[in-house]
Formats: sequence, structure tokens, C-alpha cells
Amino acid sequence: MIRLLCFVLAVLASPFKSKLRLEAENAVLRHQLNVVRRRLNGRVRLTNHDRWFLIQLYRWFPSILQVLTIIRPETLVRWHRAGFRCYWRWKSLPLGGRPQIDTELRVLIRRMSMENPLWPEGRSDSLLSSARANLRSASLPLS
Repeated sequence: MIRLLCFVLAVLASPFKSKLRLEAENAVLRHQLNVVRRRLNGRVRLTNHDRWFLIQLYRWFPSILQVLTIIRPETLVRWHRAGFRCYWRWKSLPLGGRPQIDTELRVLIRRMSMENPLWPEGRSDSLLSSARANLRSASLPLS
């Protein structure tokens, strides 16, 4: 009886809803029917495309949570938040650039510049680069 009363109230309130909102609710209901039709062994399997579709509709029309029946509304909100976290984690990744210098090498450059204050700025760097080249040539295997 209560469900019938809710249904009658929903039908009476439907003319006052926006047309886009009604179309979104219809799209969600149709999509849920398609998902239920393709279920395997009694269990509903959602693909990533299904999740993406529902999340996009939720972003545009948060009221679709009222018509979701095959998943809980909390699940949809959790997917949306997980996608948001994933996006910002990807966006915050370092963009690359100059490779980091080893800590030992930085300490050595600093120590050399402190011990030789009269050297020009690039002198310690050029000495280190020539020392690095000597080390590389010494470490190459003889053929």
C-alpha cells in the first residue's frame, strides 16, 4: 500500500521535474535493464563502461540516486570519489625533468667548493665531470 502511494505521488510530481532530469532517469532505468539482461549465472556484472556511464550521469544529475536499483547509491558515490582521487594523483605526478644527483656527489661538490673558495663557480663542476669520465672509461670492459 505504501509503495502504491509513493508511486502515485511520483507520478503526480513528474510534470514538475525538468525534462532533462526525466530523460536522465529514463536513461539510468534503461541502462539498468540492459545490465540485468546480460547478467551471468544470476549475478549482475558491471563493466567499466557501465560504471563510467553511471558516474557521468551522477555528476550531471545527482537526483538519479533515487532510481538506482542494481547498485547501492553509496557504491556509486564511492566510485566517483575513487575516480576523483585517481585523477588528482595522476595530475600530481612529477613531470620529469633533470635527473636527481646522488647525495654523495652533492656532498662532494659542496665540500670541494668550501675547501677552495677562490675557485670560480664552474671549476668544481668541470673537475667532477672529468673525474666522472675517467671513472667511466676505467670501468669499461676491455675487449
